[in-house]
Amino acid sequence: MIAEVNSMRFTRTAHSRVQEVDWSNLGFGKIFSDHMVVIEYHKGTWQAPEIKPYGPIPFSPAISALHYGQALFEGLKAYRNDKNEAFVFRPAENAKRLNASAERLCMPSLPTELFLSSLHALLEIDKSWIPTGPGEALYIRPHMFAIDEYVGVKPSDSYLFVIFTCPVGAYYTSELKVKVEKNYTRAANGGTGSAKAAGNYAAALLPTKKAQEEGFQQLLWTDAKTHEYLEESGTMNVIFRKGNTLITPELTDSILSGVTRNSVLQLAIDWGYEVEEKRIAVKELEDGLKSGEIQEAFGAGTAATIAPIREIQIGDALYTLQPWDSWEFAPKVSNHLDALKRGLIGDEHNWNFPI
Repeated sequence: MIAEVNSMRFTRTAHSRVQEVDWSNLGFGKIFSDHMVVIEYHKGTWQAPEIKPYGPIPFSPAISALHYGQALFEGLKAYRNDKNEAFVFRPAENAKRLNASAERLCMPSLPTELFLSSLHALLEIDKSWIPTGPGEALYIRPHMFAIDEYVGVKPSDSYLFVIFTCPVGAYYTSELKVKVEKNYTRAANGGTGSAKAAGNYAAALLPTKKAQEEGFQQLLWTDAKTHEYLEESGTMNVIFRKGNTLITPELTDSILSGVTRNSVLQLAIDWGYEVEEKRIAVKELEDGLKSGEIQEAFGAGTAATIAPIREIQIGDALYTLQPWDSWEFAPKVSNHLDALKRGLIGDEHNWNFPI
């Protein structure tokens, strides 16, 4: 059962903060737009959506999310061009993934039409917050968490779904140095690795911090059982180019299915490249780096978009690829996606959601 979308309630902020923003210094995830969406779920029903001024949400310290981890989130972006046209990139895919995560975490499904209509209404009211500079976008953070006031291990009966947004610059500003992680584990088969569960990221914080202290920006995670096969990177899926072939780890229940990843692979097919989704052994990666057969390595994710990986540490050996500007595929797909998301080129796959 679902409340009617047209019953959405609006409370506009009395004072917009958009004029106070230093648009030359956005950073990532520290500046928040004027409004947010809030939808409550209780008694088996999603209630009427509300758009209200962005701000604190009061809740009990006993809510289930804080104690038993029923919390998930999504990430997507809105873009605007010089004609003041605004688009969101493939939001229905995020709605689909959100519900897959919700199922794994024993949380209620959110109807796609409610997700999209609430998002559209929010972006209409905060359209002026969408930046237009190179590498800039409006980052969108939908999330859901359990709000039952009950200290007991069971699924909550009540939930809160919230969307807030923030204007952002580039997540990474340089080519990356990464380390293949063979001690710590991000996710195991049978666990929640394929869900965008908040707890997955908590588990990654310590090993990522240790890697950063060693001079790396990110990790390349390996499988939990043997640590012999690549999975994903901390904020993105990972893709390699060998000649005319793109290879990427096949999706399992320990790897998140990335919207950007899937878009990149589709474009590669469109452009005549071969695509292999398979188990990639760390040894295969190392052999390819030694021989020069692997010519490109990059991350693909909503926050990172296309993030070039220049250096890869495997054990005691550090391998360096050629500079980004000499690459064939990643710069091309990065530029294509940027133009597509801003409505500057044709949208053959109907990926853009206009605002």
